Amino acid sequence: MSIDLSGLSAKELGTLIKNAKKRQTVVAKRPAITKVRAQLNKLLKSSGYTAEEVFGEAAPARGRATKATKAAPAKKAVRKLGKVAPKYRNPANPKETWTGRGKQPRWLAAHTTKGKKLEDFLIKK
Repeated sequence: MSIDLSGLSAKELGTLIKNAKKRQTVVAKRPAITKVRAQLNKLLKSSGYTAEEVFGEAAPARGRATKATKAAPAKKAVRKLGKVAPKYRNPANPKETWTGRGKQPRWLAAHTTKGKKLEDFLIKK
């Protein structure tokens, strides 16, 4: 992390240093995060709860991944979409097709900016 300090005056730099030192002493007095996490997990386990029940599944993960998060990733609901048949074909290269979903491919955008209509590229059934 880099902060541009070149625009700060001497007074602003002094205030910044003073505030940084205060923050440094507060952070230094805290116990290590791994120790706190272990205590929380122990308390949760002894109470019969899981972290997901207490904090919710959408709780953001901070810091590095622990062994527990690597071993058991959170399951997300994934919406399965079926395949969609292509609707448009590039006349110059028949292998290039587009379903009509998402951003237009470059070849189609180039043709439409030249004045051709989208209907000109429809695949006839």
